[in-house]
Amino acid sequence: MSRKPSFANLRARILPEPVAAPPSETKPAAVPSRAGRKQIAGFFTPEMSLSMHMLARRQDRSLQALMAEAFNDVLRKYGESPVGE
Repeated sequence: MSRKPSFANLRARILPEPVAAPPSETKPAAVPSRAGRKQIAGFFTPEMSLSMHMLARRQDRSLQALMAEAFNDVLRKYGESPVGE
C-alpha cells in the first residue's frame, strides 16, 4: 500500500522556488528622527500595553513620550539626573 504524500511535498509542487535577492551593497537609510538614539524595549502584559496606549491617547501624547516621562521619574527616584526625551 502506498503512503499519502506529505504536506511538505505538496507545498514544494505548488509553490515556486524562492528567488534569492541580490545582496545589497548599500545600507538602508537611517530614519532621521532616530539618529543618535538607542532603542529600549520590554515585554509587558496585554493589560499594561492597553492601559499605556489608552493613556497616551487620552493625553494626546505618544507612547514614547510617556515612557520617557516614566524613565525620568525612575531616575529621579534613585537619585539620578533625568535626561529628557
